[in-house]
Order: sequence, then structure tokens, then C-alpha cells
Amino acid sequence: MEYRIEKDTMGEVKVPAESLWGAQTERSRNNFKIGEEIMPLEIVRSFAQLKKAAAHTNYELGNLTDNKKNAISKVCDEIIAGQLDEHFPLKVWQTGSGTQSNMNVNEVVAFKGNQWLREQGIEEVLHPNDDVNMSQSSNDTYPTALHVATYSIIQERVLPEVAEFKKVLLEKEEEFKDIVKIGRTHLQDATPLTLGQEISGWRYMIERSEQMIEESANKLLSLAIGGTAVGTGINAHIEFGERTAAHLAEQTGYDFTSSPNKFHALTSHDEIVYVHGAIKALAMDAMKIANDIRWLASGPRSGIGELTIPANEPGSSIMPGKVNPTQSEALTMVAVQVFGNDAAIGFAASQGNFELNVFKPVIAYNFLQSARLMADALESFRVNCLVGLEANVESIAKNVESSLMLVTALNPHIGYEKAAAIAKLAFNDNSTLKEAAIKLGHLTEEEFDQWVNPSDMVKQKG
Repeated sequence: MEYRIEKDTMGEVKVPAESLWGAQTERSRNNFKIGEEIMPLEIVRSFAQLKKAAAHTNYELGNLTDNKKNAISKVCDEIIAGQLDEHFPLKVWQTGSGTQSNMNVNEVVAFKGNQWLREQGIEEVLHPNDDVNMSQSSNDTYPTALHVATYSIIQERVLPEVAEFKKVLLEKEEEFKDIVKIGRTHLQDATPLTLGQEISGWRYMIERSEQMIEESANKLLSLAIGGTAVGTGINAHIEFGERTAAHLAEQTGYDFTSSPNKFHALTSHDEIVYVHGAIKALAMDAMKIANDIRWLASGPRSGIGELTIPANEPGSSIMPGKVNPTQSEALTMVAVQVFGNDAAIGFAASQGNFELNVFKPVIAYNFLQSARLMADALESFRVNCLVGLEANVESIAKNVESSLMLVTALNPHIGYEKAAAIAKLAFNDNSTLKEAAIKLGHLTEEEFDQWVNPSDMVKQKG
């Protein structure tokens, strides 16, 4: 492999000749050979959005030339477009402030920007610290990139899929609104409801999670930029934070602002914890829905068997014809991962010592993984299971007819104790509720038929 020599304040470093990064990035590559987890590209691209916005602000304030501003902007646009992904090789497990990733972006922008300046015949030279990182510190740029990345993925990936998922549930709710089935509480038979009513509970779960994610995500619009090293804004113009946030808002279409208290923005990540909690709530609801569906589709002959799920692939390598609830299994595994990520994020966010939290990369990695996984898993479940969900009307009707809990409808007419005696006798004799009721002499056949009607039991009386 061919190398070139790069320099930083600590001396010379050999860097692969084809790489766009510089000395500090190479030092990090060599010093943190930990795991396989690479800094998420969402963070890298958000950094590029920020560097572009900062360059425009520094130009407006008279601190950066037009040529340098244009060079920085051009390279940042290439990073945002995903054209330079291979030049961001650093691991998540590095400095807790994310300094090396900030410098990775600075170095790539400076190196590539200088190539462009030379091609234009411009003699100016970009410096990664003095120009690309002007008025900034890793301590305020990383949390800013974190908020830009997390807010963006919520708006562009998570919420659109939640809306599609909710739409399909609403369609199924309407499709199955007249199918009366037996309810279950404590895993035991309960009173009837319609399949549509049951699905409406799932739909409302997703709807509420959607609202909580939308509301909590607004907290991410407040950015740390302008705080620099410890929150005082040293080496930055007093207007730098607000101006840069305004440029970010213009670039992204999101209403970013500079935090009114940078001391909080550098050391606390309570907003991230809050928003991820809403994502965890979505994962919890997804776990419940996926579990309900696989239980209701269990069998098909020895289980509940009230729902039929699509047969997407062979379910067994030894049992021919087996269909397994694989989409439920995938979605519930994702939910478990999100629960674990939430614990990691909460603990990491609690470690804001003095003026800085130094667990930022692990917070970013876990949050973005949760968002990606939930969006992907909900889409997979929706397309490969939910859309093709069918009701097994015959099995549903059989379970309703054989349920002892239909006796609940008799409470207003003969009282709880007599109704309980009917249910117990029917269970012990393996007879029907009607037979037991007549045998005990508590009501006639005509009265039973009038009062015990599953279709009436799913409606509230006026």
C-alpha cells in the first residue's frame, strides 16, 4: 500500500495515499481498534450539514473567504449525498466527545476542498481546524450533529412507516368489524368482542406512539452549536450559534434553533432519553401486536387458529408444510434490542460530568440503531404479514359458541351467583350453557336465547 505523510501538532503520520482523511483520523484508526461498529453515517452526514452551515455563517461574519466557503460547501454536499462514505472509517468506541469523528469530517472536507481550490486555480488553502472547524468545538458540534441526525431519521424513516402501519391496521379494523369473537383476559376466555374492536386497540397503540414520538422529537430541535468548549462560546461570535442553526433549518427544512443554555446542551442528553423513550413505547406496542397475532394464528389445528398469516417461506427444515410466524419473531427481536438500547442510552446520558457528557458516540449509535430497526421491522411486518392477515371465521365462531363466559350476559337477569352455577355445571358436565341453565331451572330455553346473544354482547347498552 502506498502512503503519504500528514502532519498534526504531535508530528508526522503515514496515511494511506488514496484516503482523504488526515493525521488525527489516522491516529484514531490506530488507537481505537475496538469492535466492528463504525460511527453511523447519519452522524457523518449531519456533521457535513453543520460544517456547511457554519461556513456560511463564518462567511457572513467576515471570518471566511467566499472561496473557502464555496470549497467547504461543495465537499459537504458530496458527503451529504453519500459520495465519500468510505472516508469515514472511525469506530464508535473512541473518545466520548466524538472529537476524532469531528476531526475526520474536518480533515476530509479540508483535503477534498483543497483539491477543488487547486483545480480552480485558487491559491487559498483550507485548514481543518482554522477554517472547517472555525468557531466550533467537538463538544458542541457532536451533540448538534446528534440532534440533527436523530430528528431527521425520525421524520424521514420512523414516522412515515408508523403512518403506513397505522393505515393497514385501520383497514383491517374496518374489514373485520362485524366478526364476533371471544375475548381473552389472563389468557382465559372472557366476554365477546369483534375482531375489528380488538384490532382497534392495536391501531390506537400505534396512533398514541406516533403522537408521543412527534411531540418528544420537537425537543431535538434545540442545538448545542455556539457553546464551543464548555458552553461559554469562547472563540465564536455571539451570533454564531443562532445564525448557524438558521442555516441548518434552511438546509434541512426543520426548525432548528440554538439552545438558550449551552451549558445544558453540552453536558445533558435528557432530550435524547425522552425521545428514545417514545421509540421504546413504540417497540413495546409492536411487541404486543406481534405476540397477539402469533398467538391468534397458532396451530393451525392444535392452537387458537383464529387468524391466518401469510406463508412466506418454509417454516421447518424437517417438518414439511409448516408455517411459522417469522415476521412476528423478527419484530419482537427488534423490540428486545430497542429495550436494551434504551437502557444503554439512559445510563450513558446519566454520565454528564461537570461541563461535558463523554458517552456521546454510544448514545448516537444506539439511538440510530433503534430508529433504523423499528422502521425496517415495522415495514417488513406490515408488507409480509399484516397486509395478508385473514380471519378464520369458522374457528372464531366455534370458539365463541363453546365459551363459558357468555354466561356473563345473564348477570343482569338472574344474578352473578346463579350465572356462576350455570358455568360451573356446564364445565363439569361438558355440556352447553343452555343445557346447564335449563337443568338448574334458572331460566327457560326461550329466555336463554333472548339474553345470550354474542352479537349483542359487543355493544354497550344505552
